[in-house]
Amino acid sequence: MNRVLVTGLGVVSSIGLGPEAFCAALKAGKSGIRSISQQDSEHGLRINIAALLNDFDFNREIEALDGLPQELLERAMVVARRAPLSIQASTLSALQAWKQAGLMTRPADPLRTGVIVGGHNISQRYAYEMHEAHGENLDYIPPNYGLQFMDSTQVGVLSELFQIRGEGFTVGGASASGNVGLVQGCRMIQWGVVDVCLVVGALSDVSPMELKAWDNMGAMGGKMIQCPESACRPFDQQHDGFIYGQGCGCLILESEASARSRSAQPLAEIAGAAMCLDGNRLSNPSREGEARVMAQALTRACMLPSDVQYLNTHGTASVLGDDIELAAIADVFSESVSQLWINSTKSLIGHCIYAAGAIEAVATIMQLNHGFVHPNPNLDNPIGDGLRFVGKESQLVEFDIAQSNSFGFGGFNTSIVFKRWHDVA
Repeated sequence: MNRVLVTGLGVVSSIGLGPEAFCAALKAGKSGIRSISQQDSEHGLRINIAALLNDFDFNREIEALDGLPQELLERAMVVARRAPLSIQASTLSALQAWKQAGLMTRPADPLRTGVIVGGHNISQRYAYEMHEAHGENLDYIPPNYGLQFMDSTQVGVLSELFQIRGEGFTVGGASASGNVGLVQGCRMIQWGVVDVCLVVGALSDVSPMELKAWDNMGAMGGKMIQCPESACRPFDQQHDGFIYGQGCGCLILESEASARSRSAQPLAEIAGAAMCLDGNRLSNPSREGEARVMAQALTRACMLPSDVQYLNTHGTASVLGDDIELAAIADVFSESVSQLWINSTKSLIGHCIYAAGAIEAVATIMQLNHGFVHPNPNLDNPIGDGLRFVGKESQLVEFDIAQSNSFGFGGFNTSIVFKRWHDVA
């Protein structure tokens, strides 16, 4: 099968817009988690702490992009200027990745290019606000709501923006949706369905209903209202649940032959990717399922557990979830687990729900290429012994193999193995 390379990255997050800003923030251990302002609370985010895209202005960010054709930027304004927040974030991150992959100056065949959006029920707050504004008089519902409430509109927007003519679809797997998108994108490249695949983990713009339901489930944290940056505590004895984060990640996947024909500069190879179910509709995680998917990804990468030097965990800071993941890691990595660097990007950006896997894939590739592992700033008293957690400061580490986990409610388990690119041609 075709080798799968990553040739472009894009990210919109609470700690940085764009790959360079995001990478610098990771290395510095910058946290995007803040107390919710009164204005945000009035707009329906009835929680105390979150990692939001504060002061995000789509028009301003598009104008700030350089190195892209004016025609493309004008088309971006047309397709997304008045769209919901999630579509705007997808558009911006995709433009960043498209630019890095060099697809403007060295284009790929649009008939051999695909697009996958990871996420479902993506713009719930948009629907909620529409109901609040027009629920008593539906005659005034804007006609474009008939398109924009559907997740598939994201595929349409991105295909129009980049004039993509190959295959495209949305995929869902709860909090594992970003990784599910990457798994499916890998398969499309491996099987030769497309040469290039744009994969987006969509920003989950949730409504007060979802947030309150998760809170009622006991899934959300946030007891440390006086010190919000300390609220998200993956693998710490004081962990009490996840903190909601807003963000979007985009990766350009490409076959080796396509990358070479375009003289593109690969950032990493996806050496192995796996997805499996637990046969469970509920939110409780499975140690067996998580261990199985990590082992499957390694098998498909033709690697041993001891080959992996860094693991970006799912690490949501939920009590049961953290315990189960560490037990599964110990099952898989066994004797080599003490040599495995472990961290959780959610400690800095919160849990970005559908986008989590994609953003964490971007973070993993950044660390792989820049020779560091980012800190776990709130890890005061780890719940596991004999594990090599990254501490409160980033560590300069040169490594070639990394793995990234994403798990979702309903028994979704995913894991991806990344390999630093070394051109041997």
